[in-house]
Amino acid sequence: MRVYGVARAQSSALRSLEVASRNACRRNYSVSRWASPALLRSQNAAVTERTSAWQPRRLQSGTAAAVLDHAMQDPSSLSQTDIVNNLNPKEAARLDKLRNIGIAAHIDSGKTTATERVLYYTGRIKSIHEVRGKDSVGAKMDSMDLEREKGITIQSAATFCDWVKVDREKGTEEKYHINLIDTPGHIDFTIEVERALRVLDGAVMILCAVSGVQSQTQTVDRQMRRYNVPRISFINKMDRMGANPFRVCDMINKKLRIPAAMIQVPIGAEDEFKGVVDIVRMKAIYNQGDKGEIIVESDEIPAEVKQVAEERRKMLVETLADVDDEIAEMFLDEQEPTIPQIKAAIRRATISLKFSPVMMGSALADKSVQPMLDAVCDYLPNPSEVENIALDKKRKEAPVKMVSYQELPFVGLAFKLEESNFGQLTYIRVYQGTIKKGQVVYNARNDKKVKIPRIVRMHSNEMEEVNEIHAGEICAVFGVDCASGDTFTDGTLGYTMTSMFVPDAVISLSIKPKQTKDTPNFSKAMSRFQREDPTFRVHVDTESQETIISGMGELHLDIYVERMRREYNVDCIVGQPQVAYRETIQSKIPFDHILKKQTGGAGDYARVVGWMEPTGQISDNHFEQQITGGTISEKYLLACEKGFYASCEKGPLLGHRVLGASMVINDGATHMTDSSEMSFRNA
Repeated sequence: MRVYGVARAQSSALRSLEVASRNACRRNYSVSRWASPALLRSQNAAVTERTSAWQPRRLQSGTAAAVLDHAMQDPSSLSQTDIVNNLNPKEAARLDKLRNIGIAAHIDSGKTTATERVLYYTGRIKSIHEVRGKDSVGAKMDSMDLEREKGITIQSAATFCDWVKVDREKGTEEKYHINLIDTPGHIDFTIEVERALRVLDGAVMILCAVSGVQSQTQTVDRQMRRYNVPRISFINKMDRMGANPFRVCDMINKKLRIPAAMIQVPIGAEDEFKGVVDIVRMKAIYNQGDKGEIIVESDEIPAEVKQVAEERRKMLVETLADVDDEIAEMFLDEQEPTIPQIKAAIRRATISLKFSPVMMGSALADKSVQPMLDAVCDYLPNPSEVENIALDKKRKEAPVKMVSYQELPFVGLAFKLEESNFGQLTYIRVYQGTIKKGQVVYNARNDKKVKIPRIVRMHSNEMEEVNEIHAGEICAVFGVDCASGDTFTDGTLGYTMTSMFVPDAVISLSIKPKQTKDTPNFSKAMSRFQREDPTFRVHVDTESQETIISGMGELHLDIYVERMRREYNVDCIVGQPQVAYRETIQSKIPFDHILKKQTGGAGDYARVVGWMEPTGQISDNHFEQQITGGTISEKYLLACEKGFYASCEKGPLLGHRVLGASMVINDGATHMTDSSEMSFRNA
């Protein structure tokens, strides 16, 4: 399919909309209001047979414009199925074979090691290197010297690769293009996970076969839920002593509270781990070769695991019956679902965030990583299947649905900034339309226009120049002055997208350069680090006049102090860390409190009845009134709310801020002369 410039695409769309009698697609759309999702495509096909070579392209623009109009006017009634059904065949084929995924997990679960194997098996790198730089090279995705020295991931790293999925039953091959982001595991670098998941369509959540669900696993789970990111679960380190994937699968169900079931069972464990059994197809899968690059499938399932495989297959079908209507009907009718039906159900349930398929292997031992790649292709969504919402500033910030057509006006989100030798590097996810080299785009935050001088695709710290990037892709651009979370458009749409969640800092310390002559470089470093990392904050204390830096943990701040020394040659003097503690409540507490004071004149009287309870998340507090009968007037209830939020600023234990508390008032009493707003606020 030929790609047009933005102006030409807009002009074509306008002509199609104006001449309704010549545009069967638009006429059917207006009359039927999507009564049949496939109607637009069928009309395009009918008209194409009767028109000249240019007419299909014109109708294609008309279809895109019609879908865009529907997305703006009534986004709730426009399903992702409607969007997919009206893609032209070539664009549908491109998006169908595209995946944007992230690798996320607790510390030292094997994320970077697994990513290294993915790059090797897809042919993106020619040799495998391990973390910590033991061979003086280090893993490809750990590009910083600090990452290789410490053996941890500090910054999320983006790459792309092509995976050829082989269907051995049919004897066919399908090539998938995968954009992949490897994220840190430490809570100190949680913003890297946050902004990666904000722009990704799916994720692989890696768990240790010994430790299972850990603290940061739960944090990652909350982040995935925040951005509605479907996930597959991969139990890594199956060769470790004490590996127990069955226990880990139970932990996913109980601790993360998401229905999960194994789609593989292990052949052996610990030192005896040999491979896995695919219980959907009932095939034994082994890795051979020096680096496990050869996949061998067998119909012969080892006798010691055959019964377990059959039991787990039944459990898989039962779990799917709880989350998928089609399998539920078959289960009630006592019908055995076929392999394609099970796969389709897993995909539907995973994309709808109702289920997580569980796989297993050992990345370090080069075992069972390729089946995980197959699962990414089979069960995680392509960009056109994911719902993304923007706000239209021209229509009082009404919500609009993003449509992943490359013929539509461009909309993209800048989700990460990085300093390079060539200036600021801005990572952008293209949600709609096409971005081209030399194109002028507009920043929706400040309405400034900028020209895109250079577009690259990132492979860790390496770059590959490209001329254009289409809807659904991820790229990086140079020469764009912006902030993380800015929305860019081509100027025709007033869209803006919500940015990522930025948590509050939890630790602070004072800092200053050892030598006064280093002050200019110190200031440059502070400015750059704040621009790149929203969780790194700098302010000057009004009393002591000291520079205070705040972040997500000691490691977080230590890394920036060390980077300042290495990258800017500035040695610093740092003070003792000051932790920003928070308080919360743990259980429901009823109250019936009376404030009664009499001092000779008008006194104070207020009675409030209700309860306090935890909200379930350490986040903002919540106030609610359930008064019936007017026992407390509206103005006094407003005073109660103000008093509640004021008291949460200083908790009863250590005087720190209270989070995650909910107050409900359902009864109370007033006095004709002594009650006042201040009385109820203090009560």
